[in-house]
Amino acid sequence: MTTLYLFCSAAPPALEVADVIADAQARGWDVCLGLTPSAHRWLEPEVDELEGLTGHAVRSSYKLPGEPDEWPTADAILVAPATFNTVNEWALGLTSKFVVGVVAEAIGKRIPTVAMPCANAAYVQHPQFDRSLDVLRAAGVSVLYGPGGFEPNQPGERRAEGFPWGIALDEVGRIILRASQPQCERESD
Repeated sequence: MTTLYLFCSAAPPALEVADVIADAQARGWDVCLGLTPSAHRWLEPEVDELEGLTGHAVRSSYKLPGEPDEWPTADAILVAPATFNTVNEWALGLTSKFVVGVVAEAIGKRIPTVAMPCANAAYVQHPQFDRSLDVLRAAGVSVLYGPGGFEPNQPGERRAEGFPWGIALDEVGRIILRASQPQCERESD
């Protein structure tokens, strides 16, 4: 079974994570849920339910040295919603948060990774945001931002159609399939 690490930052779409987990499981994936500290605080009342749904501990902090790893090895990672802060910390290699540390290391381990930012139109005007997206793309992360991915909304607004979780999960499926192909087939794509 394919193991997906689903990592959420504290943005409103994180409140929909139970449905996203169910969708990922329907696709045949074993899901491990990781949260930034703020996202964990938002979802704290649901953590037991989410652990029951995934069959794994919900993690928001690093394990202590010598503690066994609670999760199976990731076959793919989805970072969504990836807030302005998470995107910039990741691109800059600032790994004080568990979620950011795992995805920073995933680049070096070549674990297929998808990121779907969730930042409003005011935040994305900051010059670091585009630089961070460029850094992540250059490192091999599939970044779903702009047409065909997440498009920023105005501060305080949510889109009627909601966060495009389906697009993110479809991209995870694509990168899992691509990673399972022999190298010569991938090069001919």
